[in-house]
This record gives sequence, C-alpha cells and structure tokens, in this order.
Amino acid sequence: MPTASMPGPLPPPQGESTELAARVPQLLEAMRSVGSGLELHPTLDRICETAAALTDARYAAIGVVDEYRRGLADFVHHGVDEGTARRIGRLPDGHQGLLGALIRDPEPVRLPDLTEDPRSCGFPAHHPPMRGFLGVPIRVQGEIFGNLYLTEKRGGGPFSDYDLGMVQVLATEAGIAIGKARLYEAARQRERWIDGSVAVTTALLSGGADDALQVVAEQARRLSGSAAAIVLLPADEGGLEIVAVASDRPSNELGTVVPPESEIVAELLAGQAVFVDDASTDPRTATSLIHGYGPAMLLPLQSHGRVLGSLVTPRARGERPFTETERTLAVQFASQAALALMMAEAQRDRERLAVYEDRDRIARDLHDLVIRRLFATGTMLHGAQRRSLVPEVHEGVGKAVDELDVTIQEIRAAIFALRQSPTEAPSGLRTRVLREINMAAVPLGFKPSHRFVGPVDTVVGDHTGKNLIAALRETLSNAFRHAGATRIDVVVDATVTLPDGSPGVRLSAADDGVGIPENGRRSGLRNLKRRAESLGGDSRHGPGIGENGGGTTVVWEAPR
Repeated sequence: MPTASMPGPLPPPQGESTELAARVPQLLEAMRSVGSGLELHPTLDRICETAAALTDARYAAIGVVDEYRRGLADFVHHGVDEGTARRIGRLPDGHQGLLGALIRDPEPVRLPDLTEDPRSCGFPAHHPPMRGFLGVPIRVQGEIFGNLYLTEKRGGGPFSDYDLGMVQVLATEAGIAIGKARLYEAARQRERWIDGSVAVTTALLSGGADDALQVVAEQARRLSGSAAAIVLLPADEGGLEIVAVASDRPSNELGTVVPPESEIVAELLAGQAVFVDDASTDPRTATSLIHGYGPAMLLPLQSHGRVLGSLVTPRARGERPFTETERTLAVQFASQAALALMMAEAQRDRERLAVYEDRDRIARDLHDLVIRRLFATGTMLHGAQRRSLVPEVHEGVGKAVDELDVTIQEIRAAIFALRQSPTEAPSGLRTRVLREINMAAVPLGFKPSHRFVGPVDTVVGDHTGKNLIAALRETLSNAFRHAGATRIDVVVDATVTLPDGSPGVRLSAADDGVGIPENGRRSGLRNLKRRAESLGGDSRHGPGIGENGGGTTVVWEAPR
C-alpha cells in the first residue's frame, strides 16, 4: 500500500531566494573565520566583528553569563570606539533590563525598536542611540555560554528573518569555536599554575625562607589575577602573622597579627578554604586585612592534615568573582606550596641537626684537647715562674699565665654556648643575636665578630627584635651563599636616633667579600628593606671592610 508523502517546504519567493543564495558564501566565510583561533577573548572579538559584517549591523556584543547565571561575567563589544566606551563607564552587568531578561530566558529576540520594549531600562549617558535589536543565545556543549547582541542595522531598517537565521547558524559555529577556546584556555591556565607551583617549590628548597614566601605571594597574585597576595603564618601569641605581601601599593602590613578571635582565622586554622564575593560588604571581613577589596580567596596552607599558614588573594572592588576552576586551581596551588614548606622545613631540620652535631664535636674537641693543653701549658709556665730569678721574666710569665686562665674561661663559656640548645637559651635579644652568629659560624668556616652598644635587651621591643633577628639571619645567609667573605663584623646599636628623631636600633653587618655584582640578584636586600619599612625604618648597603672598600656593609634600622 503506498504511503502518503508529506508536502515539502514551500520555496521562498524569487527575490528572497536570490538574496539567500548571494549570502551563503558570506555565511560560510564567516563560519570559517569564527573557528580559526584558539584563544578565548580574540575568538569572542572575532565573533562580534563577523556577526556585525554578516548582518550589516553597526554594533555587536557578546555577554558572557557567569557560572551562577545571575549576571554577566564579561562583556565584549564591537563598534563602540574606546573614547565613547570610557565616557559610558562601567560595562553592563546583566542584572536588569533587556540583557538580564535574555539571561533568564535565553531565546532569540528580534525587535524593530528596543527602546519601546517594556524590558528595556534605557541607556546610560554618552551611549550611542540604538533601535533595531537582534539577540541570539550561544550554547557550548548544550550549556548557555552567553548571548550575541546586534543593534542598529545600517540604513535604519529592522533585522530580517534571514539575518536571524544566519546569526543562529553563526551562533552554533561560535559555540563550537568557544568550546575549543575554553579547553585551550583551561589547559593553558593549568599549565601556568603548575609552573607557579614549580617556582615556589624551587625557591623553598633552595634556602632563604623569607625570599621563598615572597615568591609564594608573587606567584599567587600573578596566577589568580588579584590586586594583592598575602602569606600568613601562625603567630606565637595565636592568630596569623603577615610574613609576605605582593602588591603594587606600598605595604606596611608585614608583621601585623590577625587575632585568633577572627571568624575567618578560626576557619583557616581549621583547614577550611573561605571564598568571599565582596570583602567590602561581607561582615566577616569588617576588621580583617582585606576589608575594602572585592572578591577574595582565603586558603589554608595545609598538607597531610597540618595547617602551616594561609594564603589570601583579593581582587579589587568591582572585579569579577573567582570561577570554580580558579578556586580549584588555587586550592591545589596552596596545597603544593604547603607541601613544599614542609619539605623545606624538614630540610632545615636536617641542616640544624648537622650543625648541632658539628657544634657538639667542636665542643668536645675544645674540652678534651684545647683546654687540657692550655692547662698543661699554664702549669709549665707557672713552674717556670717560680724558678725564675729575673723580675722581668717572673712578671712576664705571670701575665702569660693570667692570659691563659682568661682564655680557658672564655673557651669554657663557648663550650657551654655550643652545647646549649635553642630552647634552653634565654630569650633576650643579645642571646638571640649570639645564637644566630654561632649558627652561622659552621657554614661560614669562621665566627663573625660582634659588638653591642646600649641596653639592647631592655629597650628594644619584641616585635622589632624579632624582625632584627630575621634581618641578621638573612644578612648572614647572603654572606655565606654569595659573598665569599673571610671576615664579618656585626654591630647592634640600641642608642641611635632615626632621621625622624625617634629612638631606634641599628644592625650593621660588614664583610670583606666580593661585594654585590652589578647584575646580581637583590631579592635578599629587597626583603630587608621591605621588613624595615613595614616597621617605619629603612635598610641600605654600601662598601665593606675589605681592601679598598671591598665587600659589603648592610645597615638595617627601625624604631625600637
């Protein structure tokens, strides 16, 4: 039995058919152009330009819907020059008006005059007039990516059915191109975060903890596209202390302690990541260091259940929120940085153990060999003194015996210091300076000389003293790694007056090494200056104590 056949679509009128045939090559060329790139933003620019040319529109734009479909995460436009765009000001956010309606109901819209549509909310000042409107959703793998908008057809007429049909075809091709570009962008983004993690691990394991933490901050800021990045470590008195800041603005926050009473600090120390959409309005950040910023990520630096600190990356107010992908990559970066911190800490523990073993061996050698020989020599001299009948010889030998007694006492004090663990040592600034000097003596191969001026233990505050010790450690480490020095003189002066007239403390360390090369790294010197400036002080360097001013003298000073 023959089956009934359905009638086919009626052919378009001859004029319209001719127009369609003439525009098919243009459509094919537009589709080829749209899919010719890999990077996302250039692809969006190309789609706008191609759609405008295809429909003879003056203006085109793509509104990229945010991942929560509450507004626009990005807005790419074509046809409005830069001067006009600056005068208009802020780009549309998609929260209201016709653009907001298209986000909530992503269907094609064609209007002869958008100003008469009840969903329109008007234009801001300096915006060019627009009437004819064509809006088409762009889908990527079935999900709404955004909407393509076209306005103001040249000649003043409305957009036709053929315009709508071709733009829908173009939007389908655009979805495919955007999908490829997003995959490429995601791969590039993951690659950048991996490279950043490698840079952090290398910096941490190559020594210089302060320098490495600054690398963590700088890499996190660059990778996340944030206005700043802040690294915090647990403070002795509780809470979190700022130890590194990366920002374009001068920072005086180093050493600041965020109290443990803060709700966010409690969450971070418990190992929970905190994401804030707007730090300027979030009540949890009212008294924190990121108040006044916009979106922010606050991430614990934790590994194997142990929280070592925190990483904070805030964006400026009005900036787009962090995407889910950015949050995931940032959390992974923080975990990798924490693991590198643990590895660096283990490496430093091994180095300390080696130093302690070396110190214990030196102490035994001093006690078993040097003191016994000095004592035997003193006994021999004492016997010779008794037998001597010449007064001058008798007196000279007596002085030599007295000098040997003093030397034996000094060596015994040195043995006691070498065998004393850091936990047994008093917490005075003088003792901490001596401890750093003694620790540096082993890798240097000699003990730096030292001198104290003024009552350093009583007039220098704990916060300044802690930063001074860190500056001394950085200076001695730089001398060991780079200077090739055979002599270092350390002076701590608590009687200086700073340029602003306030009482201060000055640390100076002069060596006879090779000096600072013209093109050498200066990250250590920048760390010293940043640390001093955070306290209201300063750091500088000059000629050393070698021949003809060879070597380097580093001066670090801050209010007491």
